[in-house]
Amino acid sequence: MELNLKGRHALVCGASEGIGRAAAEALAGLGADVTVLARRAEVLAEVAAALPRVHAGQRHGHVAADSSDGDGLRAAVSALVVGRPVQILVNNTAGPPGGSAHEAEPERYVEVFRQHLVANQILVQAVLAGMKAAGWGRIVNVISTSVKEPIANLGVSNTVRGAVAAWAKTLASELGPHGITVNNVLPGYTRTRRLEQILAERAAATGRSPEAIAQAMLATVPAGRFAEAAEVAAAIAFLASPAAAYVNGINLPVDGGRTRSL
Repeated sequence: MELNLKGRHALVCGASEGIGRAAAEALAGLGADVTVLARRAEVLAEVAAALPRVHAGQRHGHVAADSSDGDGLRAAVSALVVGRPVQILVNNTAGPPGGSAHEAEPERYVEVFRQHLVANQILVQAVLAGMKAAGWGRIVNVISTSVKEPIANLGVSNTVRGAVAAWAKTLASELGPHGITVNNVLPGYTRTRRLEQILAERAAATGRSPEAIAQAMLATVPAGRFAEAAEVAAAIAFLASPAAAYVNGINLPVDGGRTRSL
């Protein structure tokens, strides 16, 4: 199986922690040059310095940008690709706070849509010329199993994640002829700060303890445990590899079997 990414440049978003950081580590471990992107420059510098280097000349770097600032995001990534075209893009942005769909302020939908779908569109447009020039590209979007089955009390997230999935499916058809694949990874319950946030929100809403809520969540997972970020990252790395050249336009759950739909 061909997994070697030597000579490829990956841009991994939301890489200061959690799934994003794990994805950066996995791609670097396969030989890619990795640029990590998030808001905190000082943390990113530490992440980039700690990434694996498995061959001579492998270079890692970082770019500080905020997905809610479209103009700043576009400028930062456009400057990056001038000298180093990107062939692998991992779109990964932290999910919004919970709450019901009907109670959410309309402005909240607009804000989250910009942070997720619009930011992803800006990133794709910034890196696409390099992918087309290479005749090779991988776009992997980290979304949620909610695109298959909406998750209770995540109304805004369910809505916008679904929009991102439909956007990605459309791109897969448009970009496939250029040797570029577009796929979505759908993490289940994963040990990250996002999971801690969800547990705290549900505890506050119900009066139950976070531990009790965690056990109730695990009761729905056939694997009987939460995922580790590295397990989700492994799926991302595979979809970014040469071995996945004929995998295009899919939603891949990494959820221990929790999603019941096909």
